Amino acid sequence: MINRLLDFLNASPVNFLAAKNICDELEKAGFRRIDPTQPLGEVKAGDRLFVTKNDSSVYAFRIGRKTMADSGFHMICAHCDSPTFRIKPNAEMTCEGGIVKLNTEVYGGPIMSTWFDRPLTLAGRVIVRGADALTPKTLLMHVKRPLLQISNLAIHFNRQVNDGVKLSKQKDVLPILGIVNDELERGNLLVNVICDELKIDRKDILDFDLYLADASPSCTFGVHDEFISSGRLDDLSMCFAGLEALLAAPAGDVTQVLAIFDNEETGSQTKQGAGSPFLSAMLKRIALAQSGTEEAYWQAVERAFMISADNAHAWHPNYSEKFDPTNHPVLGGGPVIKFNAAQKYASDAVSAAVFAEICREAGVPCQRFVNHSDVAGGSTLGNILASSIPLRGVDMGNAILAMHSCRETGSVADHEYCVRAFTCFFSMN
Repeated sequence: MINRLLDFLNASPVNFLAAKNICDELEKAGFRRIDPTQPLGEVKAGDRLFVTKNDSSVYAFRIGRKTMADSGFHMICAHCDSPTFRIKPNAEMTCEGGIVKLNTEVYGGPIMSTWFDRPLTLAGRVIVRGADALTPKTLLMHVKRPLLQISNLAIHFNRQVNDGVKLSKQKDVLPILGIVNDELERGNLLVNVICDELKIDRKDILDFDLYLADASPSCTFGVHDEFISSGRLDDLSMCFAGLEALLAAPAGDVTQVLAIFDNEETGSQTKQGAGSPFLSAMLKRIALAQSGTEEAYWQAVERAFMISADNAHAWHPNYSEKFDPTNHPVLGGGPVIKFNAAQKYASDAVSAAVFAEICREAGVPCQRFVNHSDVAGGSTLGNILASSIPLRGVDMGNAILAMHSCRETGSVADHEYCVRAFTCFFSMN
């Protein structure tokens, strides 16, 4: 199971590739891609459907034996984006000696210093000419070799570096791409990489969404190989756990939904984010196809339950003072229910009790997380989604260290626990 997770992480350096890999697994399992521009048609018990938005969010449905109006639906949602650096247009900056660096902007909230002095690569999508102006083609790109690096300033020029340094997002984190060998390469290094990688002509390139990614593979470590080291555990580990559970669970009375959103790290307010009406529209279309009335959708919502799966903060052995004294989850202790009095999480006593019972039935330990009252917490998918679809639901996740670092640390046991709990949830009628 862990090797499958590591392979997925290595193959999914950015949201677009994560979405593609999830779609590939769904198609292998017999799920049928639907075109949202076309009528949905008849929806039957046992149908396996999925749809995408913007090449970066995925919504999968296994239709239950009972209508959604009669049984609701069980939904797991997660997000496929992670903090990184986006390549700006006109990105090449040629410096002395012909050294070329790329102009970038920060995506989300990365721990910027963790990106320094490590091999990096490029991944994302490239837009090329299509049949007409309104229908360009999308090509996915993943350069599978070390290509760039953000280099630190030597300590001899910054003696205070170990006392803490304020980094400039515009100056300090620009990656080195290479050295211009001749005048024909000047201003063309990045385009040459794209053309060589995708085997396309430069005149056909219209635009791109390209991001930096760690070029080092994911791995396990620890004396018992009990830890996972990888970029993007937040939140690809939860995406993959949800996918594994959906594929492992049997079909039942209740419709099963896996929703993988994009842009959680920037607020979810996009057409492919949790704040979009796209998912609710698809659920309405399914309910309408089953029952012939939109009223069926609202009945389904009242009977539904949502698990919003986004990683939690594990207790850090070097910084115990940052954590709540009685609610600090540990690595290997099982899935974590997240609470927040300011309603940044969807969990309440009822939904927490439901998820804790799911874990108990799955034979899985369960933990709780509350922020230290003097430390501000983040938000996630659950409350954003619930503001448009008034679902009962819980915010949870596996505990990890160094959230938003270039490489985060998780627990092998926790991933296995989570898949078991999710599979149990999808299997319930």
